[in-house]
Amino acid sequence: MQQTSPQAPFGSASTSPRLSRSLGLWAIVGLGLGYMTPMTVFDTFGIVSEETNGVVPLAYIVALIAMIFTALSYGRMTRVFPSAGSAYTYASEVIHPNVGFLVGWSSLLDYLLLPMVNAVIGRIYFESFFPDTPSWIFVVVYVGVVTALNCWSIKGTSSINGVLVVFQVLLIGIFVVLTYISLTRGMGQGTALTLAPLYHAGVDMQAVIAGATVVCFSFIGFDAITMYSEEAKSATTVPKAIVLALLIGGAIFLLGAWFSQAAFPTLDGFEVTDDTLPELALKVGGEFFKILFVSAALSAMFASSLSSHASVSRMIYVMARNGTGRIPRFLSYIHPRFLTPLHAVLIVGAVSLLAFRFTLEFVSSMINFGALIAFTMVNLTVLLYFAVHQNKRHTPAEIFTNIVLPVIGMLLTAVLWLNLHFDALLYGAIWFVIGLTLLIYVTRGLRNPMTMRIEEETLAEEGTPIPHIQHGKKGGSR
Repeated sequence: MQQTSPQAPFGSASTSPRLSRSLGLWAIVGLGLGYMTPMTVFDTFGIVSEETNGVVPLAYIVALIAMIFTALSYGRMTRVFPSAGSAYTYASEVIHPNVGFLVGWSSLLDYLLLPMVNAVIGRIYFESFFPDTPSWIFVVVYVGVVTALNCWSIKGTSSINGVLVVFQVLLIGIFVVLTYISLTRGMGQGTALTLAPLYHAGVDMQAVIAGATVVCFSFIGFDAITMYSEEAKSATTVPKAIVLALLIGGAIFLLGAWFSQAAFPTLDGFEVTDDTLPELALKVGGEFFKILFVSAALSAMFASSLSSHASVSRMIYVMARNGTGRIPRFLSYIHPRFLTPLHAVLIVGAVSLLAFRFTLEFVSSMINFGALIAFTMVNLTVLLYFAVHQNKRHTPAEIFTNIVLPVIGMLLTAVLWLNLHFDALLYGAIWFVIGLTLLIYVTRGLRNPMTMRIEEETLAEEGTPIPHIQHGKKGGSR
């Protein structure tokens, strides 16, 4: 039996279950940080240090600058279209629902595979500790726990994620203190007050940009925050959370990278450079701290699994909500008690079970394509919506905010496109062609275009305007 959502404001009498508006500002910021996984700065330190010739903090600064422009675009569009669909919704409303479908489909490559990436990483840890035990056992148990928590409630998922994020940040703080003490005792540069982590002889900016393309995907997570637009307590929560998560995450990445680079200007003495986290902890804090730091890394992996699983299930739910037929109805089902997109959550769990078959390199190479599609399109929708549809391009302020800023965002994203690995482009192109084929089939050769539907009833109750843009007689929004 369906129940009325207890979260419906103003005494609504709605009889259809929908997502629960139970997330405050810091809960959403925590989900974004959990998705971003602050501990990755230490995992990738060796790779980026080799790539940039020892200026990892500079690579993070370049990546952060590139992400800030896109984050501003996300914040603006989520105010206009407060739907859980993120880039899919914005492209559908501003450009055309058919384009929105392709953007959503491409973004799924990023969102859907990230929970699997965390499961693969967990499987690798498990295999190193228990080489004689079948790894599929770990994958089934791990994915089962993550899926069950996401089925339970977004509030519960957020609370557990928050505890895990705080644990990570606490251990990173201890690492910084221990590294500072080691620096005062003569390790590395001998001081944290040095510009060597930003610039020294032999630094090449092209190499720094290449390093930035590696670390910029550590910032993926601020965009996933938009998936919680229909579960935020107020319309202004998500835009604030996007900027806060990006800035807080960027500060953590920069701080960890700075002290690591000051203490270890080169990788001399490291046995493993592909994942330097355990050795960094061992060198600054000893064996016991290494155990604690690896534990924090494991908690980071679990937090990322929870938040990424939650966000992609919302993406699937919103895309299905705009479809017709048995499959869309199944995927857009909201559990009447838990108020979570139950079937979408289960689908993500089923995909994540494939973690026992694929390698980390293969899955990771497919993720970046979808993220850049979303980043590019969100900047484009800001330009089209405000400068074209709203005709706000006459004053210097309008030109700067509605044209200059999103164009800079697209240009910086283009730099990342140019440095993308060939495998990412190849697998991404294959996925895109599959989506295009599906679109042509569903729309009968594009004769019956896709449609777009935001939760009209919910938003009307909340007094939120829904500025639909007409895209034609058949295929447009209402």
